[in-house]
Amino acid sequence: MNTASASAPAQSRWLTDDEQHVWRAYLHATTLLEDHLDRQLQRDAAMPHIYYGLLVGLAEAPGRRLRMTELAMNAKITRSRLSHAVARLEKNGWVRREDCPSDKRGQFAVLTDEGAEVLRRTAPGHVTAVRQALFERLSPEQQQALGEIMQIVAEGLQPNEAGADLPWLR
Repeated sequence: MNTASASAPAQSRWLTDDEQHVWRAYLHATTLLEDHLDRQLQRDAAMPHIYYGLLVGLAEAPGRRLRMTELAMNAKITRSRLSHAVARLEKNGWVRREDCPSDKRGQFAVLTDEGAEVLRRTAPGHVTAVRQALFERLSPEQQQALGEIMQIVAEGLQPNEAGADLPWLR
């Protein structure tokens, strides 16, 4: 509904009906897509989508290792959420932590051989799920447009100034 509440500032610019339609379609699709990918990964590897993303990030890093702060930044999650996720991945034997020799407070997350093997076994099913849920439903032109749109949105939401309120800094 596009009606303003009595307490809303007078200068609020409400979404048009067309904008509201786009916004709700976006929310609906992204919620369903995330749920679809989570269910596939839970079924195939007993892990949520966020854990899969962390394993991929480590697999793609030099030496299969990243500073915890860099891993949090790449995953766009808080350090506390990352710490919890890495603890679960450690419990599974997929990741280990190592102290950073140059920073007494810093730690690295390192993908273990077992974690790399889980990723190797899980990746084909995940790629198939992504392909079926997204890419097979869009024309090449729509895929390109979606990529460009998401890049613009991401660039607008990622502040570059010092002191920005970003999840991985919390």
